[in-house]
Amino acid sequence: MTSAWDKFQRLMREKMREIYSETYIDHNLDPKNVGSIENADGHAEVNGTCGDMMEMWLKVDGDIIVDAGFTTTGCGAMVASGSLVTEIVKGKTLSEAQQIEQQDILDTFGGLPEENQNCALIAADTLKAAIRDCLQFQREPWKKLYKKH
Repeated sequence: MTSAWDKFQRLMREKMREIYSETYIDHNLDPKNVGSIENADGHAEVNGTCGDMMEMWLKVDGDIIVDAGFTTTGCGAMVASGSLVTEIVKGKTLSEAQQIEQQDILDTFGGLPEENQNCALIAADTLKAAIRDCLQFQREPWKKLYKKH
């Protein structure tokens, strides 16, 4: 017997498929890597012009990103963008991850409606800021003693 919730979810996915790709729907409805990372090597918080905020944490082993987490106050597109970015950076070097742009996220999602495209930009910008933070602490490790995240 199918529950009302299962029917609702199926209907919601069908409606979403009219606009969004399966990749987007998956990251929107089942986001990955939500939450902070203790003793992160890099952290950033970026506020978008829309008023939404994204925070991102990176854990690095040498030059390789081994874990990433995020939180956001934003919409579903912001959640999906943060989820996607934190998935695709794992296993990449800091230099490789720094190359990820808004368009890469949009391409992976198969595009987003114009009003949601800034979410991909905020996710890319937050990633780059977290990488800069990580690199700063690699150059000046003593500053980690004063880090609040």
